[in-house]
Amino acid sequence: MATSNDLLIKQRSVIEFLAAEGCSAANIHARMKTLYGEMCISDSAVCKWVRIFKGEDPIETILRDRKRSGRPLSASDTAHREKVDCMIRANRRVKQKEIADQVGISKERVHHIVTTLLGYRKVSARWVQRQLTVEMKAQRQDMCTQLLERYNAEGEAFLQRILTGDESWVHDYDPECKAQSME
Repeated sequence: MATSNDLLIKQRSVIEFLAAEGCSAANIHARMKTLYGEMCISDSAVCKWVRIFKGEDPIETILRDRKRSGRPLSASDTAHREKVDCMIRANRRVKQKEIADQVGISKERVHHIVTTLLGYRKVSARWVQRQLTVEMKAQRQDMCTQLLERYNAEGEAFLQRILTGDESWVHDYDPECKAQSME
């Protein structure tokens, strides 16, 4: 299976060849649509590449994207993610600005790491996980495995001793201000 980058390079090669033969951009896109189907690039991208290929010498044409200036996105790597997660676990009331200053990355990257990669959200000045953590899922899986093993060992007698009810999780903390007590 070809990667999306390989597929783009193949499509650009087709555009280059057909543009050299003198085909119009609309004709090229229609022919490519029958070949590539849903994976075909847009008609505006075909027009852009036809303009590029018609203006350049075919020997000098580079099909791959050229390197762009600017710093690569490196602030969302695992090392930064772990530092941010440790800081939040140590102090759930830590601010994004404080994290950015201590870790040495921008506030925007901190926000992306905290909300998208780590899955936290702010609830009354406190970072709270949106979903179950890996540890919580593992704990629940272990508990279910133990219950299943006991059922296999003891049979129906084990089921007769189980009391069922609604699951409730209670977290104890003292609010520091009035806004936090509204939580």
